[in-house]
Amino acid sequence: MPYPHGMFSWIDVSVPDPETAKPFYTGLFGWDAEDAHDPDGNYIYTMFSKGGKAAAGMAKMPPERAGMPSFWMSYATVDDLEATVAKWTAAGGSVLMPPFDVMTSGRMAVVADPEGAAMALWQAGDSVGGEVFNEHGALTWNELNTRDSAAARDFYGKAMGWEFEEFADAAPGGYWVIRLDAKEGGGAYRDDKNNGGVMTMDDNWPADVPPHWMVYFHVDDTDTAAAKVGDLGGTVAVPPFDTVAGRIAVVADNQGAHFSLIATPDEA
Repeated sequence: MPYPHGMFSWIDVSVPDPETAKPFYTGLFGWDAEDAHDPDGNYIYTMFSKGGKAAAGMAKMPPERAGMPSFWMSYATVDDLEATVAKWTAAGGSVLMPPFDVMTSGRMAVVADPEGAAMALWQAGDSVGGEVFNEHGALTWNELNTRDSAAARDFYGKAMGWEFEEFADAAPGGYWVIRLDAKEGGGAYRDDKNNGGVMTMDDNWPADVPPHWMVYFHVDDTDTAAAKVGDLGGTVAVPPFDTVAGRIAVVADNQGAHFSLIATPDEA
């Protein structure tokens, strides 16, 4: 069955050269990679899996975006794509790619909030999205970094129906957990109602960093994983540091796409 409306369910990365990005991610997370091609043999997409379960995807940056930075995209499941896009725009957001079919896998749209942070909306067809979460090498968190967290919470409440709970002392500028009562995480996380976070970008953030969604992968050991990023040709943007939620590092792959690593306490 599809995941409930509003749940973060998939992630993928867009890079100029998927062929050289594949060994980076398979080496870092132990993923398997399977390429999809069109009838003419042209590359379409890479599906990464972990233990036979879908973990993430990868696409090649289209020619019209040549020169743009590589990036990870967060996807949220929606019950009705057109209706959600209408709510999104009514609340003040914009549509970067209008709804379209992804063969029989589902329908999607790419949207941006009023500050410009982009994400994707996914209405499931044959594919519900990810099949593994919250373990080493799997998606564990999606976080909005925004200059105006109050306005962002108001927007996403209207557009996505999310609720928010303040997480005291999580970040200097303030932090809110996105709550989704209908969330189904599976396994030990089936009762987990947390669906991501909202962080305020205070004056410590460089002025040229725009609001954005950040993808977090769970790892068994943040320091070991961050060192491996460097060994595989990536970079460590923010070295490992401790937080109330766990030990985090911000890194980039060998083509510049940023993401975060986190090792959480057992009870987190």
